[in-house]
Amino acid sequence: MQLMCESPNLADYLTELADLNYSHPLIQQQLPQLTAAQPQTEQEQVQITYEFVRDTIHHSCDFPSQQVTCTASDVLQHREGLCFAKSHLLAALLRAQGIPTGLCYQRLPAGDTPAEGYLIHGLVAVYLHSADKWIRLDARGNKPGIQAEFSIDEEKLAYPIKPESGEIDYPTIYARPHTKVLHLLKEYNSNLEDCLEHIPEEL
Repeated sequence: MQLMCESPNLADYLTELADLNYSHPLIQQQLPQLTAAQPQTEQEQVQITYEFVRDTIHHSCDFPSQQVTCTASDVLQHREGLCFAKSHLLAALLRAQGIPTGLCYQRLPAGDTPAEGYLIHGLVAVYLHSADKWIRLDARGNKPGIQAEFSIDEEKLAYPIKPESGEIDYPTIYARPHTKVLHLLKEYNSNLEDCLEHIPEEL
């Protein structure tokens, strides 16, 4: 799939935003731990940061929780979030290291059959100067049946898309979180089950 940047300006994918708040003290305190193994290549920086978010920040659906997080700092503080929120943290951490990062989305089935509807899933795209390309990474978190990995040459995402089932890989790399995602996480921030019931079916 050919990815498309929402903005032609790479600097837009480094900008600090309210929900990608990388100057927050918690984010700044975390950064030295991610860059401690100097010297690192750009690819090593990205992989270490990606695996930190994927493996140490819980996906809210994988254990009993009612927490709904949104901003990068809240995700780090509570050590959990939905796919969208984990993507916000990953994007903030990478942007803070000078690595352009955008937000991407997929449309996945909500159940075992298309009749059960669909829901949006969030991930990130990272621009590697060393490879002169964007790669997508899914920080959702691995578990039996889901195995996402850092990969440059071949995508290894949590959910390979099946177009024949109505699933969609949205090609746009957004410079800021989609408005539908922000509305979801902020409007239904008091109850996880309520939030899950209102995940948009499409962008």
